[in-house]
This record gives sequence, C-alpha cells and structure tokens, in this order.
Amino acid sequence: MEEQPLDVLIVGGGAAGLSAALVLGRARRRVAVIDAGSPRNAPAAHMQGYLSRDGMPPAELLAAGRSEVASYGVEVVQDTVVRIDPGFTVRLGSGGVRRARRILVATGATDHVPDLPGVRERWGRDLLHCPYCHGWEVRDQPLGVLGSNPGSVFFAQLLRQWSDDVVYFAHTQEPTEAEAAELAALGIPVVHGDVARLVVEDDHLTGVELVDGRTIARHAVFVRPVIAPHPDHLLAALGCELDDTGFAVVDSTGRTSVDGVWGAGNAVDPRAQVITAAGAGSAAAIAINTDLVQDDIAIALDARH
Repeated sequence: MEEQPLDVLIVGGGAAGLSAALVLGRARRRVAVIDAGSPRNAPAAHMQGYLSRDGMPPAELLAAGRSEVASYGVEVVQDTVVRIDPGFTVRLGSGGVRRARRILVATGATDHVPDLPGVRERWGRDLLHCPYCHGWEVRDQPLGVLGSNPGSVFFAQLLRQWSDDVVYFAHTQEPTEAEAAELAALGIPVVHGDVARLVVEDDHLTGVELVDGRTIARHAVFVRPVIAPHPDHLLAALGCELDDTGFAVVDSTGRTSVDGVWGAGNAVDPRAQVITAAGAGSAAAIAINTDLVQDDIAIALDARH
C-alpha cells in the first residue's frame, strides 16, 4: 500500500523550520523535517537578542527544538533534498522519496565574504557580520570594518555606538566624498589600500595587514556580506516568483507565488535574525494549517457527492 502523503514537508531544521514544525505538530498534522545539518550560524559560539535564550549556543537551541517537535510526533530526518516535483514529490539525497500536500522551505541563505586569508577561519568568531548580534561582545575594543560593498561605510558608522575606536579599511570600497565627511565627523579614520590578510596570533585576531606591509592592530573586524539564496535554490526550481536579489517573493505569512509552497526565515528574508526566523516559521505554520483545513473541507464535501 502506498504511504499516505505528509501534510507538510519542511526543508530545513533551523529556527524557522523547527518553529513551524512545532506549531504544525501541535495541530496534529503529519509533518517531517528534512535537515542537512549545516545551519548558517554554526560557526558562532552564541546567539544574541533572542528573548529568554540570549547567549545560548545555536546548537543547543536546535537540539532543544528537535526534542520538542519529536514529542508531538514530528519526524526529523538527517538528509538533503535534491529536487521537489510538482504535486509534491520530494526526492532526497539518500535516494528516498517523500510525498507531501504542502511544502515549507526554510533552508537559510549563503554569506559571500571577501576571499582573504583568515576570513573564513575567523568567521563568526572575531570576523563578524552583524553589529546587533556581536557588537555588545566587542564593545569598547579596537574594531575594524572591511570595505567590500556599498553597505560597508554604513557598517562603520553603525559600529561607532559600540566603540569609539573604529577604523574603516577602504579595501575595494572607497568611501564617496560625502561618506568620507561623515566618517570624519564620527571620528572614524579611513585606511586606504588593499587588505592582504587578517593577522591571527594564539587563535585570536590581532590586526589587519595591508598589501603595502602596514599592519593595523584590531581586536575584531566586521564585514557586511553579500547574502544570496541557498545553493539548492529550491524555491526558484519550483517556479516561485523571485525579487531582483534572487530571493522568493512572499506575503506576510511566507506564502510564495506557487500554490502550496511557503518560505520562512533566511530562505526568504536574508536579514532575519534567529528570533525573527522563528516567528516567521510560526506564522507560516498557522497559514499552512489554515490552507490545509480549507483543503480538508473541500475533500469532505466531494466525498459526500
């Protein structure tokens, strides 16, 4: 006998996916979460700004979430999704196949950062991407901002409220005349020239070395990454409408332009923090359940005729 389709298959077991699974499991829906086990914030030792969970290691939050959803009968599967066919038939990296009535994609996003020695090794430790996530932890320390895209200057201006010792490394993003005046007004020096590498000693970032040989002592460096959809790009493959940055266009509940498909968290909102992603997952779950109720009513009415 063919297995009955799931009510909802969730791709991605981060804050958004697990939050949605929790709501749907409590609503007594048949739910499976397919998780590849590579969360975007894995390099970070702690997550910040999550009410009642401030400072908790991200892995602990996910472990608690998996335990909670399992208590409501949600299946959590360590696997990857290779393809989703209309209908929805979901093909897994292990060769398995699952069917579902509704799909929620919560696979996160990808951060593209400058390709410099030390950047990937220090990512999430003392090479940082979010002042609101990490600013407090490096407050009053000598900080740097690596210029790499048009938002870099604003990062330096923003960081000024956490430290009075902020240096802007122009690198590939020279400030405009107006931006240079603003930086000067805030007391933020501009270091011109290409950056060669991050200097690391005893497993701590100690400075930024330029191609011309200069080294500027810094305790932490911020970079504004270019955020792109996850490489699997399942929402695009399903035919969902995309915005000019490549992310799927969704309504306030995460509903995409394709019937039966939702997105939540960084998969559709690259700037969402962990607490925001969790809330988006919850909102998507309620909308999906409401949609399923309407479907259940239509099926019941058809069965009476």
